[in-house]
Formats: sequence, structure tokens, C-alpha cells
Amino acid sequence: MELKWLGHASWKLKAGGKVIYLDPYEGEYDEKADVILVSHSHNDHCKPDKVKAAADPATIVIAPADCAEKVGAKVKSLKPGAKTKIGDVEIEAVEAYNYKRFRSPGVPFHPRGLGVGYIVRAEGKTLYHTGDTDFIPEMKDLKGIDLMLVASGGTYTMDNDEAAEATIAVNPKAAIPMHIWDTDPKVFKKRVEAAGRTKVNIMKPGETYRL
Repeated sequence: MELKWLGHASWKLKAGGKVIYLDPYEGEYDEKADVILVSHSHNDHCKPDKVKAAADPATIVIAPADCAEKVGAKVKSLKPGAKTKIGDVEIEAVEAYNYKRFRSPGVPFHPRGLGVGYIVRAEGKTLYHTGDTDFIPEMKDLKGIDLMLVASGGTYTMDNDEAAEATIAVNPKAAIPMHIWDTDPKVFKKRVEAAGRTKVNIMKPGETYRL
């Protein structure tokens, strides 16, 4: 697997002979996608012009149903726990939601059912993109993750402390913080690496990681 950080929660993944974009929002989309994965419909994860730049008529867009009208394309939606196979790549949706971060009293920024995270399996490797979420109980059931892409910006998602707790619970071989606002990813790295075997890689947009 070859993974390029485009910025924010946006990634370009080459795996199993496929080009896969995750949460198109930042960066350049100069290579057409076989698959586009959208965690939820917020504009910083599903920006219509980026989706259109990445897609051609053969591209499969996997996204929550409310993204279809926004991007003007047919989408395939996966509920948490559902899987699909595209060539040699398996994609599974998992839960992603807030239970402690609210837009207004009782109204989470990301209510359960709005979006998902994704697990991508290919070439004997397993990648987990958390989507926008708090540290939720369902994460403790995830096993065998090679690389975890962890939203750690606070405000709308986990902050560094919670992201570290989630990462320690999932226990991936490696983790990369993303969706960073004004948090310091070095704090996340220090806490995670002190607790166990997970190696944290702090990246800059445009850099590539090989798994």
C-alpha cells in the first residue's frame, strides 16, 4: 500500500491495483479514482469539486446516502459492519460518531448514523480511517489494524488525549494523526508510543507513507 496525505482527512491510497481517495477535500486529484470513500457529508470530507475532479464514469463512490445529491453522482452506501469487495480490495464501514461534542445542547456535531469510518484491506494489510468521531466503544472491538489514520484535532473529533486512548485501545502497528486543527501532534505521538508498540508517524501534506 502507498498512502499520500493530501491534507486534513484527505488521502490518496494505492492498494490492490486500485487508486482510492478518502474524504476528498484538500490536495490535488490529478489521477482518476477507481474508488472514492466518503466518511460523511460535511464539506471538509465531501467537497463536490474534488469528487468531480477525481471521478470518471467508472469510479465507484462509497458514501452515506445523503452525499449522492451533493456530489451529483450515484453512491453505494455501507452501514457499519457491512463490507464490499472491489477487485482485490475489501472495504468495510465501521461506526463513527460524537457522543460528547455538541453543536447545541443534545445535538452532536456528528450524530450516530450520519457517517462512518472505513477499514480497507488489501495486499495482506489493513488500514483504518476513523472518520469524524469521538473515542467510541466500538473501536475496542477492532483487531489486526496495520495503520490507523486518527482524527485528533479536538472541537469536532477526538483531541490528542482521546485520540491516544483510542489508538492504544485499537493497538495498530502504526498510526498517523490527521484532521488536525490547533492541537500539537507531537503530544499524541509521545503518549501513544509511551504506552505500547504502536509507531506514530507525523506527516506533512504531500508526503507519502508506504505500508
